[in-house]
Amino acid sequence: MDYKLKSVEMHKKYKGKLEVRSKVPITNKEELALAYSPGVAGPSIEISNDSAKVKSLTWRANVVAVISDGSAVLGLGNIGPEAALPVMEGKCVLLKEFAGVDAVPIVIRTQDVTEFIETVERIAPSFSGINLEDISAPRCFEIEQKLQERLDIPVFHDDQHGTAIVILAGLINAGKVLGVDIKKERMVINGAGAAAIASVKLLHDYGFGDIVMVDSNGIISKQRNDLNTFKQEVLQYTNKENIDGDLTYAVKERKIFLGLSVGGILKAEMVKAMKKDSVVIAMANPEPEILPELAKDAGARIVATGRSDYPNQINNVLGFPGIFRGLLDKQEKEITMDMKIRIAEAMASLVKYPTENKIIPNPFEKEVVRVVAAAV
Repeated sequence: MDYKLKSVEMHKKYKGKLEVRSKVPITNKEELALAYSPGVAGPSIEISNDSAKVKSLTWRANVVAVISDGSAVLGLGNIGPEAALPVMEGKCVLLKEFAGVDAVPIVIRTQDVTEFIETVERIAPSFSGINLEDISAPRCFEIEQKLQERLDIPVFHDDQHGTAIVILAGLINAGKVLGVDIKKERMVINGAGAAAIASVKLLHDYGFGDIVMVDSNGIISKQRNDLNTFKQEVLQYTNKENIDGDLTYAVKERKIFLGLSVGGILKAEMVKAMKKDSVVIAMANPEPEILPELAKDAGARIVATGRSDYPNQINNVLGFPGIFRGLLDKQEKEITMDMKIRIAEAMASLVKYPTENKIIPNPFEKEVVRVVAAAV
């Protein structure tokens, strides 16, 4: 199936994926008076006297804003706010269908960090959570941090933390399949954007001790003088031997390859140079860093991608619906590193008997949302 063509046809047919429906009937004057004037003055006065009642008297207790500026949409890049809207709609549909969380897609026509933060801050009273989405690095780090400081509701950049959590869950089960302590295996991460930097921090906190990161200019090392603040920071967790070189050099004798970069960059010869029974997680979309069949032929034991047409799909939908369900139910504001590790471990535990082609649960398994929410 040509999913892109079929998706255009579906979106054209339905004119998007979302609609607003009333919870209450309005079929007579009495019902109208309760829903609107004059009755609606009652809850407004209650909230005016005690603002905390907004969560019990409006939909705010269960509604999240999914917000983007369109600067880093899927694998499409900086395509702007209008083009980002179908993706934000899709995120909202998943929140509702998988976790019963109401969600509103919002795209903002600015890529100025200060303007974006101020806009979100001003609309925040309408929501109980903010899901930042498809915002380019390094801007996304500052945006998330400042909004977390300014707002009294959870702010979660799913491209960073959701991706990192699901990757960790997959690696935990990969270790079980291989019969090794996966934390002790040597890893190379190709890519240094939002998801890669969040992943390396989480993996380090979990206990991975030997990680090398590679960006478009080669291995991130202390010798480099072109590193931004965030890449300099990851040197605290990576490249303990301070090696230099390109991806070809970086993958040699490494057990794990984690790709959060661009399609086709990992060659079969590179996989052959990795440690025996390697783990290849190739997350670039729509074309992964290497196709699973090529990686397997080159000697990889376990291969995962972000695609649904191959086994072991590492997909954020395993995480964010349950994460927001848990955050809203418990009225938690902060998403800590310990919480992320608990979520990953809980997610991994859903696969009772991991195999090479099953290291991660399927998003349609009903227990996923409940278990993730409970971990929160």
